[in-house]
Amino acid sequence: MPMVTVTTLKQYLPEVSGNTANTDLEALLDRVEAAVARYMGWRKPDNLSSPRMLSSTHTLYLDGPTYQDPQVLQLPIRPVQSVSSIHSDVDRQYNSDTLIDNTTYSLDKQLGQVILDPITATDTFERGYRAIKVICEAGFANNTLPSDLEHGICVWASQLHRNKATQGKDSISQRGATVSITAKQMPQEVKEILAPFRESNQIL
Repeated sequence: MPMVTVTTLKQYLPEVSGNTANTDLEALLDRVEAAVARYMGWRKPDNLSSPRMLSSTHTLYLDGPTYQDPQVLQLPIRPVQSVSSIHSDVDRQYNSDTLIDNTTYSLDKQLGQVILDPITATDTFERGYRAIKVICEAGFANNTLPSDLEHGICVWASQLHRNKATQGKDSISQRGATVSITAKQMPQEVKEILAPFRESNQIL
């Protein structure tokens, strides 16, 4: 189920009237949102087969904290609504004795950072392959997307809808003339809109 409504998308498709295309438009929005989430660097939730915008449960395995500050754990998705548990274990067993006390860290939801309290923390974030296991709720809550992100999704979805007839074609013939068709890829305009939402490991 997409977070952007068909009604909102139709504002970008003034040529579409009535409700006949609603089912197709909703399916298109769902696919576009998944593709945008993947482009942003999001991982798929535990209970779904592809990334989604809506806040969902994620189980993340990380190799350690940031190199700039060993007390800061950067999660690979944001915003983060809450953290259920964090295990720090180089042996990758994640037993109860490696659980980090949730009263000894704070969460920066917008930056997706877990920060150890320098006064109360008795555990540390270990470094090693998949040394840290995090279970959290991440994504946008309450079906509320930032307006610019919603705009980017609608711009791309409206272009894809209009290009259905020429999908997979390099050119078409009309009235005795051959017309070249531009490649079907994410528009530069949309990439610029999505840039602030991309995770740092996705930016080359």
